[in-house]
Amino acid sequence: MTTEFTPWASLGGGLLIGLAAVLLMALHGRILGATGILGGLLRFNDPADWRLRAALVVGMAAGPLVYLVATGRMPVIDLPIPNTAVVLGGLIVGIGVSYGGGCTSGHGVCGIARFSRRSMIATATFMATAIVTVCVIRHVVGV
Repeated sequence: MTTEFTPWASLGGGLLIGLAAVLLMALHGRILGATGILGGLLRFNDPADWRLRAALVVGMAAGPLVYLVATGRMPVIDLPIPNTAVVLGGLIVGIGVSYGGGCTSGHGVCGIARFSRRSMIATATFMATAIVTVCVIRHVVGV
């Protein structure tokens, strides 16, 4: 399996995530932890907070539509693994988020920017786990 190298698209995506994190902190005093924002949609105790979370999730999901408007075509999403593996991976990540006290956007983008030692350790753990997982899946399992 080959991995496409897309430096410009990756740089653009990174800049947009960084801008979103800065704007959310500047305008609302909140850290952009995507999993925490999504999880907070299950609580309905604060209507204003729920609306903010819903707007952020809708904005994240609207990316393909923005791409469609900008280019005139939907983005091609080609996954080299079955959808069941994507769902299983998502569940495993969700468990990890619970134990790690946050996700890659909260720790990796916002926490490191605030020089949080806890976030630096969490991000190093995320990255090490990802590297080991890719090596095992590609070179041991052979997918």
